[in-house]
Amino acid sequence: MARSFLERKGVEEARLEAELLCAHALGINRLGLFMRLEQPIEAHEVDAARDLLVRRGRREPVAYVTGKREFYGRDFHVGPGVLIPRPETELLIDLARELLKDRESPLVAEFGCGSGCIAISLALELQAARVITCDLSTSAVSQTRANAERLGADVEVLIGDGLEVLGERLKSEAPGGLDLLISNPPYVDPADRPELQPEVRDYEPELALYAPEGDVDHWARRLSEAAVKWLAPDGVLLIELGANRGPAALAAARAAGLDAELHQDLARLDRVLEARRRA
Repeated sequence: MARSFLERKGVEEARLEAELLCAHALGINRLGLFMRLEQPIEAHEVDAARDLLVRRGRREPVAYVTGKREFYGRDFHVGPGVLIPRPETELLIDLARELLKDRESPLVAEFGCGSGCIAISLALELQAARVITCDLSTSAVSQTRANAERLGADVEVLIGDGLEVLGERLKSEAPGGLDLLISNPPYVDPADRPELQPEVRDYEPELALYAPEGDVDHWARRLSEAAVKWLAPDGVLLIELGANRGPAALAAARAAGLDAELHQDLARLDRVLEARRRA
């Protein structure tokens, strides 16, 4: 019944999500759900599962319904007002790990923390690194701090206009420059809003989704300009990109004076800009 209900509501992966939501309502994982198939279910458990399914039927994202999303092998708590981590963003972590693996005590700054999935993953994967992140959203900053504490990550979290806050912090804390500046900035064209899935369009924070009106490459350009000032010689900028924005981002980085290249995701889309300050 749960699967059929979600199918009628237009949910694409209805069976998987029905199982996840029912398991969450029972306080178990999917394997535990299958093991309980022959066991009776209490009325309050049925009510709890029904409430979750109704929320999903309204196209509220599963991550908001369950309050969590896995990223790089760890569960991150998420909620309204915070961008939900995506699998394609894990490419940023893969690249950062490879780029920094031979550097002693690298200094990393992130623009826009969201749930904290990028900064926290880097702090845990590169334990010698010092990681600073920031966001304009109080919800994002609060969520990042909570996730960092729960996962045991040492991350400095700042609140305010990202480029200004980071710039001021780095004047005193990083006179020699950053080893890495990293970001998954807002890159969705506001004109594309009608084409987005309801889960994204109606629930996720606009501040974290949309580039400025009429300037979809705004953050690729601004971050490239900041990287020239903030990166140490041979320091690296990594930016997640929207579909088909690779060439424009590459041009912006090169115009700023950086050596740049693109990395594709599993779907063979240009997903990450890597730009390096010349040594």
